[in-house]
Amino acid sequence: MDRETMNDSPSLDLAAAWQAARSLYTLYANLAKEFVIDSPSCPDLEHGTPTPSEESLEQARQWFGDLDDRIQVHQLRQFLQSTNLTSAEGLRNLLLHHLGKSRSNADRDKIDFLLVQYFAHCAPSGLQEEDADFTCVTQVLEPVLGAADPALPEWLQPIERLIADAYVAQNLNQLLATQIIEKGRQVKESLGEDYYLPAALAAFTRFGFLMRRLFFRLMYQDLNTTVEGLRELERRGVTTLDCRRAQFSAEEPIARLRMVCQSWKILFHAEYSSGAPLRMLVDLLAVVEGALARSARTAGARATGPRKLAAAAGTGAEQETSEFAVLPSPPEPGE
Repeated sequence: MDRETMNDSPSLDLAAAWQAARSLYTLYANLAKEFVIDSPSCPDLEHGTPTPSEESLEQARQWFGDLDDRIQVHQLRQFLQSTNLTSAEGLRNLLLHHLGKSRSNADRDKIDFLLVQYFAHCAPSGLQEEDADFTCVTQVLEPVLGAADPALPEWLQPIERLIADAYVAQNLNQLLATQIIEKGRQVKESLGEDYYLPAALAAFTRFGFLMRRLFFRLMYQDLNTTVEGLRELERRGVTTLDCRRAQFSAEEPIARLRMVCQSWKILFHAEYSSGAPLRMLVDLLAVVEGALARSARTAGARATGPRKLAAAAGTGAEQETSEFAVLPSPPEPGE
């Protein structure tokens, strides 16, 4: 099956196109059900008609097109990162479908996400960030994009500079301050139709994969640090915090804040680019750090600071296990 799947073309093989449509139907039907998206029925797809007519294929195209217009990229992201219905072949079919249609900005964002998801799914097990170079990405994406020059073109170097700038960040607050996602989008938009060239698609796949890994690592690090800080405050007899800065109450129970951190681990895994929750985490960490410093001063003790506590939590057999283990390479959704 090639890139012209499910699109008008004189060379399109009806049987291959129908097989691709049927392979995508289950995923689309379940996605629509998940987000309560009403759509007209497509009987031949529903019943799995083995030998369709041209009319059946055209109805299938219209059915997929209708859903494509109504499915938002955040819904696609949430669904694919929480379902067991996807495989390498399924992701490939979904990518080829989107690459082969007339594309809007929304389609471009879906392609951007799907390429990262496909790469994360198909990349060698245990791939380290330093090994995910441009050559590696082009090789993994070859079944979707075709053979490509393994050398990054000069006109795509701005993407490499963005990656380098992002990896200077030592915590989530510093990473958010770089506005790396916004800058990446600006570069993407500046390319226009050149974004759909294989080299650009591979370069942005690498960018997205590395940013996902970096966000996850720093989020887990900050979650660990926040939870360790909350534990220490509880040991010092503190039961509530003024968390208005982080959009909580003026007397927020520490026990509830720990539960919130647990729920954030799941939320961020599905939607790492959500701006508001990430900012809440950064602000909550600042609140905890400030409370620890004030508590230490009040007690006349030397301020320890939650970041030292988080580091100490992983040393020595006698130390309590952290609620969020910071892995060298956090697992990708869908892996």
